[in-house]
Amino acid sequence: MPGGGARVLVVGATGEIGTLAVRGLAGRHCRTALAGRDRRRLAALAAGTGSPARRIDAYDLRGCSGLAPWAAEALGGLDGVLVTVGVAAFGPAARVSDAAAEHLLTVNALCPMAVLRGAAPVVGDGGFLAAVTGAVVDTPLAGTADYAASKAALAGWLGVLAREVRKRRVAVVDARFPHLDTGFAARAVEGSPPPLPRPADPDAAVSALLDRLLAPAAPATPLTAPPWRPEPARPAP
Repeated sequence: MPGGGARVLVVGATGEIGTLAVRGLAGRHCRTALAGRDRRRLAALAAGTGSPARRIDAYDLRGCSGLAPWAAEALGGLDGVLVTVGVAAFGPAARVSDAAAEHLLTVNALCPMAVLRGAAPVVGDGGFLAAVTGAVVDTPLAGTADYAASKAALAGWLGVLAREVRKRRVAVVDARFPHLDTGFAARAVEGSPPPLPRPADPDAAVSALLDRLLAPAAPATPLTAPPWRPEPARPAP
């Protein structure tokens, strides 16, 4: 798997996790191509890192599937893809609107699937295909049925993709972050979040993920590891 100098596409680059990933990759001397929704933040990130950038719409699945070929052409090849797009909505299953349910499935599942579907034949052998799902896949709380279902759909898809690209030693990483201190839940498109656990440090979680994605591996080891979770923080002595 590529280390420093890797060519990586970050989709969702203008979100909190995506921006941390872009900066972390730059600090690890990687070359990045960026895709995101917020034009202003995307332009600032592109200028700050010297990266090619493209605005995306999660509902444009064809455009999402074309991101990896575009990035490979812009960077002269592609070693990895990290998808961090996501949106939340909360409420009892019987009360979540159909519009919100559709939005969750499109942004949290169909969009990342389209990106990685387009990336699978483009990323080089020994590279990685990664997406952020979340601990909600394992421990869905009351009031998160539709949100959890959208993330679980992506997690199941990643698990099958991992088996399909194993012979090429392409790592498929399902990053099941815990609740992070990013303000994500407060920006829900519908409803209010249930009581959530104490948030973890997003900088530490993203840094650990990047270390995992860029770590060299033994040539004979197929690096398919869904799910992946950062180690819990240890209390200070």
